[in-house]
Amino acid sequence: MPEQDDVQIETLAESENYAIWVSYEPDGETVFHVDVGLATLNLLKEEWDEFVALIQAVAEKDEPEKPQPRQKPPKKR
Repeated sequence: MPEQDDVQIETLAESENYAIWVSYEPDGETVFHVDVGLATLNLLKEEWDEFVALIQAVAEKDEPEKPQPRQKPPKKR
């Protein structure tokens, strides 16, 4: 009989500064982990799906235009 405490993990993607991996928990839960520097987001499957949809929505948008620097109003004489 396999150990019930065995957690299977799979790295989905990683770069120099970020990593995304998934763990398959003994209780059947799937948890996605997004490592960003010293912080980690731990997302259940439903949360992960929402997070991915959010990132996809942002990725589909055009890059926002940078606002022009505010000009000082002319001095009154």
